[in-house]
Amino acid sequence: MAGMTKVDAAKALDTLSDVVTAALKKGEKVTWTGFGTYEVRSRAARMGRNPQTGAPMHIAASKTPAFKAGKSLKDAVR
Repeated sequence: MAGMTKVDAAKALDTLSDVVTAALKKGEKVTWTGFGTYEVRSRAARMGRNPQTGAPMHIAASKTPAFKAGKSLKDAVR
């Protein structure tokens, strides 16, 4: 980050991380215009296999954080 010390940049990123984490814990969506959107997605319960034994097993429903890149970020990477 131009014009910032490494310590200040680290603090800024830590603060951003804390804000996004707090919002996701509340079930809120966080949109950073041009960069992307962070949200919590629900995963349905499903049947899977134990990787060690191959035996069928039930995998419980869960929530997982997700990120969808915005147009500006996608264009910059291309």
